[in-house]
Amino acid sequence: MSTYYQIFGGKINVISADPSNPIKGQVWFNSATPALKYRGITTGTWASGGNMNTARYALGGLGTQTAALGFGGYIPSYTAATEEYDGTTWTSSGNMANAAFNRGGAGTQTVGLAIGGFLAGYITASEEYNGTAWSGGGALATARGSSGGAGTQTVALAIGGSPLTAAVEEYNGSAWSAGGNLTAAREALVGSGTQTAAFGMGGGDGAVYTINTQNYDGTSWTAGINMNAISGGTGGGTQTSALVVRNDGAGTTQEYNGSAWFTGGSPSFARSGFAGAAGSAAAGVIFGGITGASQTATEEYSGGGAAASKTVTAT
Repeated sequence: MSTYYQIFGGKINVISADPSNPIKGQVWFNSATPALKYRGITTGTWASGGNMNTARYALGGLGTQTAALGFGGYIPSYTAATEEYDGTTWTSSGNMANAAFNRGGAGTQTVGLAIGGFLAGYITASEEYNGTAWSGGGALATARGSSGGAGTQTVALAIGGSPLTAAVEEYNGSAWSAGGNLTAAREALVGSGTQTAAFGMGGGDGAVYTINTQNYDGTSWTAGINMNAISGGTGGGTQTSALVVRNDGAGTTQEYNGSAWFTGGSPSFARSGFAGAAGSAAAGVIFGGITGASQTATEEYSGGGAAASKTVTAT
């Protein structure tokens, strides 16, 4: 009988703790459990969530699957409306000062940040949310919309955007300053992570979307691992657990675990017009968008490719 070593050319490692980021197909023996384990791959799935109160598209999003914030957008007119999601129901909250769409987002449902946007022209305004009401934040140096947002309300990034730019700005809770430029100009890219460990995914140059990703260390950007399919528009997460949902009507979902991309399940309908999003590859949520008309629909994602390793009981 052939052994694992003869078939795959490698022995099964015996270790006392599971590897932090096993690759697809990796096999090991955990001597502490004890158990034989391997990294399996399943496809993530989408399920219906509670509908928003106001149908809209091109809205901003931030937070987590069970504590998300949707703000601004287009109805078909600019809106300042804000809604909070608790994983089941959307509740209307305080309106923004600026009724704008294509705003970037960073932070949490109770300490959030809206970045730039479009209101009869690109704007420099940022706004801070305290869980109830919005107040004015520092003005961006460059007016922009459709930028990727990352970080928190007091340590944030505005990444690229429209008009097409490679410029990145850093926020300290009161003022914006120049950060390191992207390796290539992008608009409608998906931002994730923190100000010193950010991830820019996809986006486009005004003509086509890209599969390229970029990593930020707080100073400069470097090329990351390419996605499986071109994408731009919506998603979130961290440098090691990111989710991207293609926002041009194709509906493709992609997950990232820090070292590889996995194709996930498709939402029940493909949205364009830029839906809002929050969460990560393990637990994400998208809301709003447009498919012929503005949507109130919310869908929740349970990750597959970036999920935990499957365990096989030792014999």
